[in-house]
Amino acid sequence: MLTPPPLSLYVHIPWCVQKCPYCDFNSHALKGNIPEEQYIDALIDDLDVDLARYKLSDHRRELHSIFIGGGTPSLISAPEIGRLLQAIEQRIPFSKQIEISMEANPGTIEAGRFIEFRQAGINRISIGVQSFQDQKLKKLGRIHGKDEAITAANLAHKAGLNSFNLDLMHGLPDQSISDAMSDLDKAIELNPPHFSWYQLTIEPNTLFYSKTPTLPDDDDLWDIFEQGHQRLTAAGYEQYEISGYSKPGFQCQHNLNYWRFGDYLGIGCGAHGKVSFEDGRIVRTTKIKHPRGYLAQTEKGLAKNYRTEEREVECADLAFEFFMNRFRLLEACPKNEFIERTGQSLESIRPTMDWALEQKYIEESESHWKITEHGKLFLNDLLAAFVTD
Repeated sequence: MLTPPPLSLYVHIPWCVQKCPYCDFNSHALKGNIPEEQYIDALIDDLDVDLARYKLSDHRRELHSIFIGGGTPSLISAPEIGRLLQAIEQRIPFSKQIEISMEANPGTIEAGRFIEFRQAGINRISIGVQSFQDQKLKKLGRIHGKDEAITAANLAHKAGLNSFNLDLMHGLPDQSISDAMSDLDKAIELNPPHFSWYQLTIEPNTLFYSKTPTLPDDDDLWDIFEQGHQRLTAAGYEQYEISGYSKPGFQCQHNLNYWRFGDYLGIGCGAHGKVSFEDGRIVRTTKIKHPRGYLAQTEKGLAKNYRTEEREVECADLAFEFFMNRFRLLEACPKNEFIERTGQSLESIRPTMDWALEQKYIEESESHWKITEHGKLFLNDLLAAFVTD
């Protein structure tokens, strides 16, 4: 028997003004106007299909968090975002402390828009700054400049949000250590409650993959991380996951639920979901990627199906999937959480844990496991030990 974990909802908005050369997310450059009313209708319909299929309404599980990502969700008007949130709340009860986040691009934000989104129900904004140097932003294909990024952060402070995040990348093309620290210093000066500070990686099926720019070498990347971590810590930010830093009490609750192997529905083009059932099943889903095919489902009758994949996680894969998520967090992992969220016994992973202790990859107490600093360096080896043939 599984104890169903907290439930979250991910909503995907697939459109951007233009596709960035490093981006491998399911995003599509705008060609004309966004069919936003039709798309919001489809999102609501997609949610109805999931709720009926997984009988979630029968169990009255509360919604712990909502994250609206993309693409560029801030291209959608505030009234349509408000209509979506109202429809969701009519179908799933919101927890009293629900976190409702939305990603925004500084290049799509005008004065007052944050206030409109807050009035629509958004209480946390994630701003895709990436850099404060115009030359670097141009190489990254961003449509905003340094001044717009600063303005967006200042507007977020004034909008009355519960929190906001700045996305900042390092390891950029031709970036020196001093360039990276200059970006980070400017971001810290803007005093966001939360940072997502992560290294640029070159992913397949991106322009950067086919035409790879000159990136900092490994020694410089390590120096950037070490110096940046020291700056963030000195400024009062706590690292709680690999690329997440926050002021105390401002961790992203949606991300925490994800990494703690919580449940989440995914609606929208290419969205992923994970749902646990009391009988021990854990199901993962993927939705139709292309907007045209996704929107076409609204025109169908009872045969409508927004899913392209639905698979039950094999029992043999549960430990790997649990720790692949859980060891991303720096907090200690309660042992009873493994039992509750996988339905497996501690004895089933005892040999692997004994090996990990010998390698000094983890520390163990009577009630918790915690990945060590040494273990972080060998995370792939640690996770591979949970893979069964």
